[in-house]
Amino acid sequence: MTTRRDSLLWLAAALPVLPARAAERPLRMVATEFPPYTGSTLPGGGVACEVTRAALRQAGREMELSFRPWARALLEFQRGDHDGVIGTWRSEERERTMRFPHPLGIVNQVGFMTRTDRKRRIDDLGALAGLRIGVVHGYVNPPRFEAANLSVEGAVDDLANLRKLLAGRVDLVLIDKGVGAHLLETQLREAAGKLAWLDPAVSEIPLYTVFSKVRPEGERFAAALSRGVGELQGNGRLAALLHQGARWQ
Repeated sequence: MTTRRDSLLWLAAALPVLPARAAERPLRMVATEFPPYTGSTLPGGGVACEVTRAALRQAGREMELSFRPWARALLEFQRGDHDGVIGTWRSEERERTMRFPHPLGIVNQVGFMTRTDRKRRIDDLGALAGLRIGVVHGYVNPPRFEAANLSVEGAVDDLANLRKLLAGRVDLVLIDKGVGAHLLETQLREAAGKLAWLDPAVSEIPLYTVFSKVRPEGERFAAALSRGVGELQGNGRLAALLHQGARWQ
């Protein structure tokens, strides 16, 4: 005759053994092509993706990564196709719908590149009046730069702007320091000694991975990332990731 205790032991043995976190699916993350910070051809998807992945894993979560053009990435995020967006700048408008956890430790330095034979001081933006400054169509430029009301010429992307700079068609190019360094290392190697970054930067902007502010799970995901980034800072792994993936800083 089977006792009640024996029946319970048999039932427990018959049940499947599930991992403790089986119910927690990988987070669906999206990024755009913004090398060297994010990019589908970069190791690990770029330094911002590597930091995000390591921080989530430190907090016990995994992630799946997709790449989309920026406008499409935001649209798909807003309709719930993705849990988070990797590589975002903070603004009042975005804070209405996006939850910003701890920053990734990456700071975008936006400033000027010039030809090495035409270096100049750029502390006072007002002194740059009359110069032709290359910018990219559709990019949001730093408020300090916009307030100076300088003469700008638009280009389709940063690579086109640097080529215009080399040809003498513009005097300066407004660009992210890491993007400029990456382009000189990859697509403009022959021009590496002809172009230079000018200190100080016009603006320094922290880079974030964001989650939804309108969906309830967004708060939990943001808390996990913040916890993971904090632990990476404490054990030294964040500094190692940034040193490996952000050589221009």
